[in-house]
Amino acid sequence: MTSLTLVRRIAARPSIVFEALTTADGVAAWWGPHDLPVISAQMDARVGGAYRIRFRTLGGQEHEVYGEFLELIPSRRVVMSWRYAFGGEPEELGRASRVEFELTPIAGGVELTFTHADLKNEASRISHQHGWTGSLAKLVQRLGGALKPADTLTEGRP
Repeated sequence: MTSLTLVRRIAARPSIVFEALTTADGVAAWWGPHDLPVISAQMDARVGGAYRIRFRTLGGQEHEVYGEFLELIPSRRVVMSWRYAFGGEPEELGRASRVEFELTPIAGGVELTFTHADLKNEASRISHQHGWTGSLAKLVQRLGGALKPADTLTEGRP
């Protein structure tokens, strides 16, 4: 098994980022790489609550993922199980993996640390890296843009 971790600094309050991760309207605005449309999004953001998201690729293929919320700490952390109903990586079909979003307040916004764990192999990790990189780019853009490392709190700075 392998995992993928990506870090993004976003010029938005943690509560706004948390809402974008846990509401149907929020997810519909950024999920999927490129300008792929979200066809439907259902989110029951409570521990044990379910989610289901369907989106379409540039080539017209539909993917649907679903799972449940395993951990929710408002404005701080979201953990979900991840399964494909259809589409996605063939080797991941029928398997569960784990998606985590950790939100850390920083000067001017939030640092989001994203981890997709328990992926079956390196090919799946690479494919998911492409998808999540595009999705997170859309999230950053929609929520106010990226913070440069110099914009973040440094030692000795108020």
